[in-house]
Amino acid sequence: MDLRSIQKPFKEKYRNKPGSSQITLKAAGSQTATPLACSIDIGRAIYQSEAHTGVGGAGTAACSGDLLLGALAACAQITCQMVATNMGIPTERIEVKVEGDLDLRGTLGLSKDAPVGFEHIRLRFEIEAPQATAEQLQGLREKTEQYCVVMQTLLHPPAIQVHWPEQ
Repeated sequence: MDLRSIQKPFKEKYRNKPGSSQITLKAAGSQTATPLACSIDIGRAIYQSEAHTGVGGAGTAACSGDLLLGALAACAQITCQMVATNMGIPTERIEVKVEGDLDLRGTLGLSKDAPVGFEHIRLRFEIEAPQATAEQLQGLREKTEQYCVVMQTLLHPPAIQVHWPEQ
C-alpha cells in the first residue's frame, strides 16, 4: 500500500488551510435497562458497555477500562503500522498489547487510599522485522510514540470541562 499517496492530499490541504485539520470527535452514552450497563454511540457504531465484574457487571460486554485500554492498543497498533509503512520498514508482524492495573476499592469508595482509576498502564510492542536495521527500529519507536494520539493524550492529559444541569 502506498500510504504516502493516500495521505498526500490531506497533508496538502492541511498545509494550505490549517483550520481544516481541526476536528471534533464525539461519543455519547445512553442509559439501558440496568444501571450496570449503557450504550455508547460514537457516530459510526454503537457499542455496549457495562460495569466490570469486580463491581457487579455481568461480564458480557467491555467495561470502560477495557475501552480505554483498547483505544490505546488500537491507536498504538495503527500508528506503528502506518509509521513502518511510511518509513519503508519491512515488518513481518506488529502486535501491541496493553495492560492496566487498578484497585477496585477506589471506585467502590471503600478506601480513600485506593485511587479511582488506573495506577499503571503497560504498553508492549512485539515487532518482527528481521530485515530492519537498529536505526530503523529506533525511528519506528520514536515516531510511533510521538504520533500515537491516545498515548500522547494519556501522557499529557487535556483540560476536561464538565457540565451538569443547573439546580
